[in-house]
Formats: sequence, structure tokens, C-alpha cells
Amino acid sequence: MKIFLVLMILSTHLFAQVDWEKWEAADISYELKSIDKKNYEFDTGSLSGLLMSSMKNIYYFTISDLDGDNCPFHPSCSNFYVSAVKQTNIFKGTLMFADRFTRDSNLFKSRNHYKFYSHGKFHDPVEIYTLKENVINHIPQKSVVDD
Repeated sequence: MKIFLVLMILSTHLFAQVDWEKWEAADISYELKSIDKKNYEFDTGSLSGLLMSSMKNIYYFTISDLDGDNCPFHPSCSNFYVSAVKQTNIFKGTLMFADRFTRDSNLFKSRNHYKFYSHGKFHDPVEIYTLKENVINHIPQKSVVDD
């Protein structure tokens, strides 16, 4: 016990900060760089396209940009919803999004059945939810998807 106490006292004196060598703050950025490139353009082709792109941009500006890139899936939920509506229609796209959101937000479910990208995001595209066999591209579980 005495040896331990002596070592503790000596280590504090050996590694103490001296006046000629100041510690300085390091410039470290903890910001996660976004993988998804967001499209802030308005779709003026139709009224529904304009409404959808307006809602998407409001969501990006008010929630997504402030929250950061912390979604574990690629594409993110907002990009998934926009893609689902574009590929199908507003009703089917909303149902596909609700299915994905309730299924992927389950905290007790194992993530082992997802494919993943080399940058760490889980592979969960719109095509899996369309229920069209000719569109679905099956990739084995726990495999890495090309970026």
C-alpha cells in the first residue's frame, strides 16, 4: 500500500503542468459529415410535387439540418419518404414510409439482418418495400453494399 501511495504522489509530480509548457485547447470538430446530398429545389411540375418538395424543404431546414446526420439508415427516413412518393403515389408512399419507420425504429430488434454500406449506414432502400419482384435486388444479410 505504501508503494502504491508513493507511486501516486510521484506520478502527479512527474506529469504536472509546468509554467513554460502550457496546455492549449485542441481544435477538434465532432461534426458528422452528411453522406446524403440534400436537394433543396422545388418541383414545379405539378401541385402535388410543389407541395411535397415544400414540405421536404421545411423539414430539412427546421429539423434535419439541425439534428445532424445521425440516421443509421441509407437513405434517411425523409429521403426514403420522398423517393417512395415519387416512385408510387402519395398514399402508397405514406404506407411504405409508415411501415419502414415503425419497423426500423424498434429498439428491441436486432440489426443483424440488415445489409450495410462501408461507411456504416444500414442498406434499406425504397425498392425493398415496393413488393415488385422484378425491382427487388436481394443482397445476403450482413454483407457490405457497394457505395
